[in-house]
Amino acid sequence: MNIDEDTCGWLGIPTPLEMHKQHARLLENEIQELNLQLRKAREDIHGLVQMLAEAEAVKTQFRGFLAERGTEAATMRKQIDALRTSEGSSKREAATLRGMLNDLMSRPKTIV
Repeated sequence: MNIDEDTCGWLGIPTPLEMHKQHARLLENEIQELNLQLRKAREDIHGLVQMLAEAEAVKTQFRGFLAERGTEAATMRKQIDALRTSEGSSKREAATLRGMLNDLMSRPKTIV
């Protein structure tokens, strides 16, 4: 672009030097804004990393809690099975004793 330097002032047209300076200021402002955005993004990432670490700690804690509850549940299942087995044998023994008692009661009582 070949602009007559004498007419630039009164026509309101910026000189090439003024255009370059303006463009440089715009780029500087954009770089500053991008640096601010980058800093905020890094802070956000740091916060997310901390949140992830906390969540992992809680997850590990609950995993241990669930493992303990699983062990307790297995122990209780064994106790329930033992009680059911004991109940079955107790019922059979009670039925046998009841049968023996009924046999004794049904015999006539004779006094000699």
